[in-house]
Amino acid sequence: MIKLPVETPTATLRYALAPDPSGIEAIEATFAAYDRMMAILAEVAPVGANLVSLHAQAYEKIRKETGLPARLVTLGLRDRANYIAGAAVRRIPLDDKLFAIKGPTSLTISTVSGRVLVPFDVPGYVSGWESPFPAHLISDGRGYEIHIAVKSKSAQSEEKTMLHEGILARMGRLLAAIASQTIDNVENNNKVALVKQAIREIDAGADEARYALGKSRAEEFRLRKRREELDIETTALNEKIRLALAENREDLARAGVARQIDLESQVIALERAMDFIELEIDEQTKALQAMLGARREAETRLADLEQSLIREAQDETSRGPSATNTLSAERAMAAIARVTGVPASSVLGDKELDELDRLHREKEIAARLERIKSEK
Repeated sequence: MIKLPVETPTATLRYALAPDPSGIEAIEATFAAYDRMMAILAEVAPVGANLVSLHAQAYEKIRKETGLPARLVTLGLRDRANYIAGAAVRRIPLDDKLFAIKGPTSLTISTVSGRVLVPFDVPGYVSGWESPFPAHLISDGRGYEIHIAVKSKSAQSEEKTMLHEGILARMGRLLAAIASQTIDNVENNNKVALVKQAIREIDAGADEARYALGKSRAEEFRLRKRREELDIETTALNEKIRLALAENREDLARAGVARQIDLESQVIALERAMDFIELEIDEQTKALQAMLGARREAETRLADLEQSLIREAQDETSRGPSATNTLSAERAMAAIARVTGVPASSVLGDKELDELDRLHREKEIAARLERIKSEK
């Protein structure tokens, strides 16, 4: 039997958070609630107790007393053995249900006060990952960070790794790859290659986001059509029930009412499924917008790097750049467009998508300016 390679974390991606005062208050309240959760667990059972029985004994009490998100309580039960009361560096386990990337510079975190929007920066990576969880919220007393496990499969190609790597880790890795600090730390002769690789990965991620978004919209359409069918059948049953009662056929009317109750139960289930799909569509749309924004930044940085190399060559040789050097950035972007199927800035592309993205950016800029004005 062939054994598949085990996917193991090899590094830690850091997100440095910059919450506003309300965000800090929500995060601190969540840390306090998490400490209270661990105190409740200590009261209920000793460390090492069966996870299933521990869940049955403590879950409802923790939810009621702390207000922690349900998913965080579930992760906290597993994290109990690793918890250290009063530690200088506090940690809360996270997964992709508890925080989400909303754009190139912001994310949301689930707290006891609901989801809070927090700006972030990407300082880079540190080697290794020593946790069974995919991510952690970290507080060292000076600031807050989210650490994410970056996974890879040594026996697989980079393209296949992209498909299996978590969306949060992949998004962060792509954004970090084009961050100024990361690029500035690379040797000059590797900078262009790094940005070109980032563009290829961003294009692959954007294609995946488009595909997922298309599937979600198709599912949304199917659920809406089924909801319409249930509504039509429920309305038709109303007339049939009235007719049965008019004909003194209470047995038929009773069967019709029973069918209506069944249909109403299906409607409730459909509404919940539609709520979940709408949330997925929103997350996938934000992910796609972040990818497109990252690509714009990468294209700009690539052009800047190409021009910088041309100027360096001019200084060294005191001669003008050749036509090949002058057009290298344009040909590189055109080649990327041909290979990936995603148009570069110098190639004709999807005008509707570009216009939609531009309108969205302008709306966000205007809204942020209005908020800044109102704060003065």
